[in-house]
Amino acid sequence: MKTFFLGANAQSYKGSKVQNAARTKSIFFILFSLFYSLFTFGQEQDSTQVNQLDNVLVSAVRVTTKTPVTFSNMDKKEIKFRNLGQDIPVLMNYLPSVVTTSDAGGGIGYTGIRVRGSDATRVNVTINGIPYNDAESQGTFWVNMPDFASSVESLQLQRGVGTSTNGSGAFGASLNMLTDRYASKPTGEVSGSFGSFNSQKETVKFSTGLLNDHFELAGRLSRIKSDGYVDRASSDLKSYFLQGTYVGKTTLIKALVFGGTEKTYQSWNGIDAATLNSDRTFNSAGMYTDEAGNVRFYDNETDNYKQDHYQLHWSESFSDKWSTNLALHYTKGQGYYENYKEDADMAEYNLNPVGAITITDLVRQKWLDNDFYGTTFSAKYKDEKLDVILGGGWNKYEGDHYGKVIWARNASQSELGDHYYDDFSTKTDGNIFAKANYQFTEKLSFYGDLQYRRVEYKADSPETGLVDDTFNFFNPKAGLNFEINQKNTLYFSYARANREPNRTDYEGGNVKPEKLNDFELGWRFNSEKFQLNSNFYYMGYKDQLILTGRLDDVGAPIRANTEKSYRLGFEFDATISLSDKFILRPNFTLSSNKNVDLAVEGQYYGTTKIAYSPEVIAGNIIVYSPIKSLHISLLQKYVGEQYMNNIELPEAKLADYFVNDLNVSYEIKPKSIFKSITITGLVNNILDKKYVSNGAMWDIYPYYYPQAGINFLAGLTLKF
Repeated sequence: MKTFFLGANAQSYKGSKVQNAARTKSIFFILFSLFYSLFTFGQEQDSTQVNQLDNVLVSAVRVTTKTPVTFSNMDKKEIKFRNLGQDIPVLMNYLPSVVTTSDAGGGIGYTGIRVRGSDATRVNVTINGIPYNDAESQGTFWVNMPDFASSVESLQLQRGVGTSTNGSGAFGASLNMLTDRYASKPTGEVSGSFGSFNSQKETVKFSTGLLNDHFELAGRLSRIKSDGYVDRASSDLKSYFLQGTYVGKTTLIKALVFGGTEKTYQSWNGIDAATLNSDRTFNSAGMYTDEAGNVRFYDNETDNYKQDHYQLHWSESFSDKWSTNLALHYTKGQGYYENYKEDADMAEYNLNPVGAITITDLVRQKWLDNDFYGTTFSAKYKDEKLDVILGGGWNKYEGDHYGKVIWARNASQSELGDHYYDDFSTKTDGNIFAKANYQFTEKLSFYGDLQYRRVEYKADSPETGLVDDTFNFFNPKAGLNFEINQKNTLYFSYARANREPNRTDYEGGNVKPEKLNDFELGWRFNSEKFQLNSNFYYMGYKDQLILTGRLDDVGAPIRANTEKSYRLGFEFDATISLSDKFILRPNFTLSSNKNVDLAVEGQYYGTTKIAYSPEVIAGNIIVYSPIKSLHISLLQKYVGEQYMNNIELPEAKLADYFVNDLNVSYEIKPKSIFKSITITGLVNNILDKKYVSNGAMWDIYPYYYPQAGINFLAGLTLKF
């Protein structure tokens, strides 16, 4: 869930916040004007050169097989076969070391991802190199950008520390996404899908193609609705994407505006063990007892949020050796979640007692109004032996948190619009980095990466205290890549990472930043019909902020420092072409994830397993294409047992599970009207496995988030 924090009065900050936001918007309007003025001139472009320029947007944060980093790629073709409304984490479910979950149980709404046992706050996410993680909670909320997968050209998931990037430091993985490339010719696309739980998606896309060989305008509108597998776990999601591109011989300029609105009925509470066995879809959110003693559910126990992103990118190729990228960005987020609170303490909401009455039923809203803006930049030099990137970024977050009581049975002295708390926070994050690949010999290359990052964070919430912290992090990385022959490559790398606590961490007090040393040893094999990637990793932590399994009063995961811990594992993935019709894509991870000499609240537990870290994760995709236009895929996922706390309490164990999905796609290419007609079907959990992918602990009592049994989605896409 999004985190809406309590806090002290922040009126003195608001004037400067509004001025800064207005100033930022003015800068963007000026830059957009300059951008449009460029359309009046330009040289004839070279398509090959411009396609390379498109890669400059993410070249500062992406890697290739020449770099000693462990990674996986997904392109638009692979995404489209299963893009029927489910969130991006669900589409990534079959990548190595990935575990996903869905609060509503069906993959639409609030979804989450863990990589190598590290939760979403440890996965650094960038869009065209721009940070996406929430600056305070460090989480990613895909529900704010529904159907964003329809505008993604490709994505790369780097496991471990990866390369230096922008935004919060990566402690489990880095995910960077490149949005749609420009189209040379006009295109249009209409798609729709429907399925179980009254799920439906409608998407419209267009592109003008290159006008006057220089300018393209493209866009998308989407809507997704679902009732969810869990009771009342409904989603009503809308999103848009608009992109203007200027193409010159050596210049590529992109202006992007995208975002979305979401309204989801809350399904964050989970259910206890007894309810899991008797009523898997039960949802306690919004439940209360009315004056007549009847159990009822508040019909607007919802989360409501709107987020808009503005990006401006300028990529320039000065020669065959030099290229640069400069980006400016601004994100506006605003929304609230609403709760019915039964027998609330009036004093907590600044309400005076009414005679002897000190408690009341009420409906509250917790608001978040934030601005995030900044710049990223990079310069790249490449010749036959040396590939160097110099870059960095500066970003600022300003967050206003406040709460309102919109109804109370005993309203006391309250007035409509009164705030019962106000809180303001700022976070400034700047970094610079230099990374290089140097080819020592024909077979041996060296990779070096140095990053300096400075973070300043201020908050004034009663939960966090008056926080005013500054962090200075130095993150070196180095590695070797050895090409044994044309088919075999070995690599070894070391990476250092440091990371600041998030806002919820401060609530626990005495919180420390965490440190990580990541060692990766890998082997890549590449032939015409067989590609293999395998690697050993050791991630040694100092003061790792581990998930405790507990949640705070607004559903945010509570973490705590453990002095010493590690993750040791082996990862394997392959693509095997058995014939022109059969392809196998297996992967698996074997790992040991341990706290060393763990002590909790004065009690010593010794060496224990880290919470939410299964020792076995495996996936497989079997693709059968009897004819070129027909693809039939069986997708399989196994996740081993895991604990929801760090003391290996038997009640905290989540059982292992093995699920199978079936995906079918058939494309027709008519001779007129449409360029293609694609029919897609997806049957999730075809064996109807009753499984749980996530949970939490309330003291010693486990709560579970059950996932849907067999369910389906079917879609139709028309391209013209």
